[in-house]
Amino acid sequence: MTGSPSKSRNTPPGWHVIGKHGVFPEASHDETARFNFLTNLNMHLAQEVMPGVQAAYEKRALPRFVADKGRPPVSRQEVRRLMEVDPYYQTWSSLRRNTMEMRQQNGRSLSYRRWDDLNQRAAALNAGSPQLQLDPNLPLPRYVSAVDIHCMPGCYHTEYCADDVSVGANYDSGIFVTTAGMLGKYSDGGGQAIVAWLRDQAELGFKPKRILDMGCTVGHNIVPLAQAFPETEIVAVDVAAPVLRYAHARAKSLGVENITFRQANAENLDYADDSFDLVITCMFLHELSSTALPNVINETYRLTRQGGRVLHVEQPQFTDEMPLFEQFMRDWDSRNNNEPFWGTMHDIDVFALMESAGFDRNKLSSIGLTAVVDTSIFPSAAEADEKTEDYGRKPAWHVYVAEK
Repeated sequence: MTGSPSKSRNTPPGWHVIGKHGVFPEASHDETARFNFLTNLNMHLAQEVMPGVQAAYEKRALPRFVADKGRPPVSRQEVRRLMEVDPYYQTWSSLRRNTMEMRQQNGRSLSYRRWDDLNQRAAALNAGSPQLQLDPNLPLPRYVSAVDIHCMPGCYHTEYCADDVSVGANYDSGIFVTTAGMLGKYSDGGGQAIVAWLRDQAELGFKPKRILDMGCTVGHNIVPLAQAFPETEIVAVDVAAPVLRYAHARAKSLGVENITFRQANAENLDYADDSFDLVITCMFLHELSSTALPNVINETYRLTRQGGRVLHVEQPQFTDEMPLFEQFMRDWDSRNNNEPFWGTMHDIDVFALMESAGFDRNKLSSIGLTAVVDTSIFPSAAEADEKTEDYGRKPAWHVYVAEK
């Protein structure tokens, strides 16, 4: 097996090309083979099977609905109820759900098999570091504790022993499967894209000296910023201790010294007003409850200095311009991938929410970003065939930008 994606078959690279670091779990031959099978199965479902879902809707389900009701569906919920009884959709949806569950099983298997080694390696890298600040008394929000996000047993927060990092290792090793390698060597294509955006901003005079990353999990997206701008002070917060232990050890093993990983709730941080030049979130807003989301947006306004920026990397909102079938497909995660707030968040007018927090509407904008990767090895999201859009897995993002 070679490391490069096949141009003729449009297949992903093998899992073995993923970047290793000081706390990355080593995989056996069979564990690597399972990840490769699941990655290719995901691509097959997206490229070969998913188009049939739309054909089933347009050629079978929709005409039947129109014949029965005398009108087309008026909401994605009506499309969902229509498609949930369609055998082709049922087959595709079941397979997609199962690839996620099998990804979690394989990632947990290899992480738990090397439990002692992983935890010891992380503990050695974390020992005595002032840049890992945990708070065992921090209450875990119910929107985190009540659901196993992404079908990940134990979610991001469960600890099975002292100094446990296994949920971080599971998440880090398995994300390649879902994105088919399109996030790059260290699954950090989102962070690399933000670095490219910041380099452009620097030419316009915006050079942040202090950055806050909210909901950092294992630090995929903030480490590239720390590497690109080593003189910048960075704070990365999350509510879950295991992923923070893993994130700090991961960053340190990669030679990063300018990030402080802190266990804290982004809804209510104890930093003074105007503390940061740049506040970012990356695929974090859709994990928040309807109560938490405005609290976090309010904090981004409070913590950003005058002239600073806020950057929210997300998938596109559901709008009147987006076809109902696409809304239905993008909302699959809400009901099938333990993402209960996905649909609600993507219905919200984020700009209105940011304006309510205090941002000037005239200083709000949106841009598109795609993952930046080494295209000699990893597939480019920017060059991916639009006809094989998989409605949410492709690392091409809608980004909300605010200037305070």
